[in-house]
Amino acid sequence: MSTKIITLGGSSSKKSINKTLANYTAGLLENVSVEALDLNDYQIPMYSVDEEGENGIPADVHKISDQFLATDAFVVSLAEHNGAYAAAFKNVMDWISRVDGSIWKKKPMLLLSTSPGARGGATVMAAALGSFPHLGATVVAHFSLPSFFDNFKEGGIADVTLKEELLEKVTSFQKVL
Repeated sequence: MSTKIITLGGSSSKKSINKTLANYTAGLLENVSVEALDLNDYQIPMYSVDEEGENGIPADVHKISDQFLATDAFVVSLAEHNGAYAAAFKNVMDWISRVDGSIWKKKPMLLLSTSPGARGGATVMAAALGSFPHLGATVVAHFSLPSFFDNFKEGGIADVTLKEELLEKVTSFQKVL
């Protein structure tokens, strides 16, 4: 039986570069089955205590939480919007925390970020590294890919140094699976 991995791009963009990076990276792992989640596949209202009080926790939130519980590990790549998580991603995290405060279920995670800019989502990566362990993530390794459109070409990372760095992170992650 292979290890089950969920990939998630922390964006609601249909052409998300973070979904692309997460799925590419999971493809570098050996002996795993990959389930790619897309935030666009879930109907989840904006979180508020009023919404929860009036309507309870939406079925799609329970569905994602159950998928998180059923997986063995995560490859998550975060989009950065104005130095923070994308609103759709943050909303899902807020809702799942109402189901179980351990959003990431204490499972191993390879945490990624990328952006079109030279910092590669460094600010959102720092925020996630600070908060995800408190939300049940076991971040095994992390990697930020700068300047996505310059460094990711023809279905892979074009820059040799960046590709080697990512492969080192993948190897570290693979060892805990």
